[in-house]
Order: sequence, then C-alpha cells, then structure tokens
Amino acid sequence: MSFPLLTVTAVVPAVGAVLTAAVPAARRTAAKWLALLFSLATLALAVLVAVRFEPGGARYQLTESHAWIPDFGVRYELGVDGIGVALIALTALLIPFVIAAGWHDADPLETNSSRWRPTQGFFALILLVEAMVVISFEATDVFLFYVFFEAMLIPMYFLIGGFGDRAHSGSDENAAAQRSYAAVKFLLYNLAGGLIMLAAVIGLYVVAGNFSLQEITAARAAGTLDMATNTERLLFLGFFFAFAVKAPLWPLHTWLPNAMGESTAPVAVLITAVVDKVGTFAMLRFCLGLFPDASKWATPVILVLALISIVYGALLAVGQRDIKRLVAYASISHFGFIILGIFAMTSQGQSGATLYMVNHGLSTAALMLVAGFLISRRGSRLIADYGGVQKVAPVLAGTFLIGGLATLSLPGLAPFVSEFLVLVGTYARYPVVGIIATVGIVLAALYTLVLYQRTMTGPVKEEVRAMPDLHLREMLVVAPLIALLIGLGVYPKVLTDIVNPAVEYTMSDVKRTDPKPEVAVEAVPAKNGEAAK
Repeated sequence: MSFPLLTVTAVVPAVGAVLTAAVPAARRTAAKWLALLFSLATLALAVLVAVRFEPGGARYQLTESHAWIPDFGVRYELGVDGIGVALIALTALLIPFVIAAGWHDADPLETNSSRWRPTQGFFALILLVEAMVVISFEATDVFLFYVFFEAMLIPMYFLIGGFGDRAHSGSDENAAAQRSYAAVKFLLYNLAGGLIMLAAVIGLYVVAGNFSLQEITAARAAGTLDMATNTERLLFLGFFFAFAVKAPLWPLHTWLPNAMGESTAPVAVLITAVVDKVGTFAMLRFCLGLFPDASKWATPVILVLALISIVYGALLAVGQRDIKRLVAYASISHFGFIILGIFAMTSQGQSGATLYMVNHGLSTAALMLVAGFLISRRGSRLIADYGGVQKVAPVLAGTFLIGGLATLSLPGLAPFVSEFLVLVGTYARYPVVGIIATVGIVLAALYTLVLYQRTMTGPVKEEVRAMPDLHLREMLVVAPLIALLIGLGVYPKVLTDIVNPAVEYTMSDVKRTDPKPEVAVEAVPAKNGEAAK
C-alpha cells in the first residue's frame, strides 16, 4: 500500500507530544485534553492497522522501506507480523487510560513555584514514549530498532525522576532522593544493556553486511549467510542481555521495583505494561529470528533463569508491605512466564507468551491504576495503613478484586488462557520445568488474596472511614479494562487468530516442531476372525 500507515501510527503521538509540550503553562487542562485526543487518534490508527492486517498473508505486512544511511546499509524499514499488531494495539489502547488516570498527577503541588511541575510536560512525555514503543514494534531494520529501543529511556527517566509518587512516608527531600535514585538506576541498567547490544549490532553488520531483519533471516534460511558458531553465540548474548534487562529477567530485574514504587501509578503502568514488553517482543523477533542456533544453545540456562524469576518474584511479592512494590515483584514473576513460553520453543508456549504480554498489560493496568486511586485517597502505599475499604468504597474494592483475580490468572479471565498455554507448551518439551513453574500459580494466589484481605476486609480503619468511592472518570478508566479481561478470557480467538501464524514463522526460524504427545495405544481384541490390531 502507498499510504505509510505504520509511520503515521508512530508519528501521530510524536506530533501530539510536541504540540502538548507547546501549550502554555497556564492552560493545563487544554494540555490534558490535547494529549488525550492524540492518544485516541493513535488508537484509531492502531485499530486500522489490525483491520488491514491479514493473518493468513505474508509474514511482514504494511511494509515500508526507504534509504536512511546508505553508506552503512541502514534503512528505514517497517513491517508488522501478528505479534507486532497485537502489541501495537495493546500500547495504543493503554495510553488513553494512562492519561485519564493521571489527569491530576502532574498538577502543581502548591503555589510555591519551587515545587511546581509542568503539567504539559508530563503528558507530552507519555505520548513521546508511546511513539517510540510503537515504532519499536514496527521496525524490521535492526539499527532502526536499536535507536528507538534506547531513545525511549530518556522520556522514561524524566517521568520517573521528575513526576514521582506523592504518597511517600518520608520528607520531601527524602522522596526526591528516592525518585532520583530510582530514575538513575533505571537509566544505568538499561543503558548498560543497550551499550552491549550496540556492540552486537555492529558485529551483526560486520558478519551480515546489512541490518535488515528480513534479508538476514532469508539468507540464513537459504544457507547463504555464513556465521561461525561462536560468533553467533556472542552476538546472541549481546542482544539477549539488553532484552533481559528491559524485560526484566532475574538477576537483571532490580531496577523495576524501585522505578515502579517511586513512579505515579500511570507511569508504573507505562513501565511494566508497555515499555518492558519491548524486551520480550524483541526476544521473539530478533533473538530467535537472527540467531536460531544460539537461541537453542542458550535455552537451558534461560529456562532456569525464567524459573527463578517466576518463583523469586512471587516469593518477594508475598513479603511486600508496599502495594506498588508488590505489583512490581508480581510482574517480575509474570515476565518469567513470558520468557519461559518463548524459549520452550513450542507453538503453544510462544502463542501463550504473546497472549501473556497482552493480558499481563491489561491485568497489571487494571490492578495498578485502581491501586493508584486507592493510594491517592489515603496518601500511603503501605498495606498496613488500610483495612475495611470494601465497606466504605465497594466499587473501588470490587474493581481491585477483579484486577487481583486477573493477576493470579483466575479461569474465565484473560491471563488464565495465556498462562495455561505457556505451561502446556513448556510441559510438552520440558516436563520438569513446566511442573516447577506451577509453583508461581500457588504463590500468585497467596500474595493477591492476602493483599485484598489486608486492605479491603476487616474492621474499617479510622483513616479510611471517609474514603470516597470511584468517581466517574476513574470508573471510565477501569471499566473497559475489566470488560477486556473478561471478554478475552471467554473468547481469546480474537487474538490467537492474529498471533498463531507469526508463531509458526518463528518456529520455522529455529527449525522446531511441536513434540508429539506420547499416548499409549491399547491392543484391540480380534472379532469374527479378524487379526488383532
């Protein structure tokens, strides 16, 4: 098609970011509505991308290709497969909710100008992150992907460090120091991963002579690309390390609890439901696509790390006293499931991992945003400061419960489907790994139900007695997410039809087929003189 739909889908939020930032400081409300308008326009374009995409068609569709830096073989190449379409849709869907939920998060703290925060800058940064994430899901040129993979760290740094959570138990100076620490830690971890990836990107160019994902995978499939075993493994490790930091995978995860804990709830959703998905997406697209043999070589170690993430993250979630850090450690556990599904290298596992990315984004957004509404009312992130909320704010408690039940993958809600597929796909090839991973399910039920019990049930604490229930704006944020969690839990075929063809291509890249089930066949007794079968 001649119309550059993918480019426009990424450019619209970028333009929205520039225009929102240009709104005068005195017109805060105008900046908010402008940002919301551009996020809704991006959502409409993402829906158009999904409509124009043909699941049974070519692997990469709606492609665009233009010379960018011809002397180094760098091209502006875009294209989407089913996995990219699903994650673009997730990103575009969540950003309007993030903006609406954070409607007052960047309002001035007080009239004192020294504590003033630019409202328009907050929403402009959110749109800028959206633009960079969207183009990361579209890029099929490795260098182009790398540029935006790294560039998104800058607006995220300012969102974490400059617009932190107001519900902090310490002094203002201590809160600012904690935000600064979290932002710097986020930046340094991800920059370290990005620098190692840059070396691998350069090495890939030396070996392949270009940065085009489609050309390199085609050359590998045809046997015309000669890549030494050790070279491929080193390049794979360079890419995987950066993606494992972003994902985040144990032991490279420690930046996430700090970043989510010190951010506002909408920014915490932006981190774990949107930005971190770029890491797991890139494992599927680039690690398995560019380095299939090295991916199989590294699989045993990666599966062990994924198992540790599942169990470790869940155990630490059980022991948390801070609501937002609990959700952060739960996300580490969930990302372990996603990576487990990817490297199980079965169609069920990879389909489940892709669905998990989408469903985790929805469930975490629902839980974290409601938690943010709760925290903003009480002014505290500590679980011990709550009790009996369901008696004074039943709608808030009910939506909090549904978000929690989705987090523990209750049957009937969307995450159950993805978690089930991951476990089935893992068990088919690695039975012991699949069995151990089920420990995460038990621990998820524990930390979710204990969180609900301690905050929502029991005697009403005096500090929450006058707590208001959800307002109309807040219900408009949460209700669609809950509807999607229920709808995709009952009818996941909407997503699987788009995702499964892309998974088949990925399986062919690594030359893997699903293990055949081992079913004992009993002998059938002979009848009427016939030979027994």
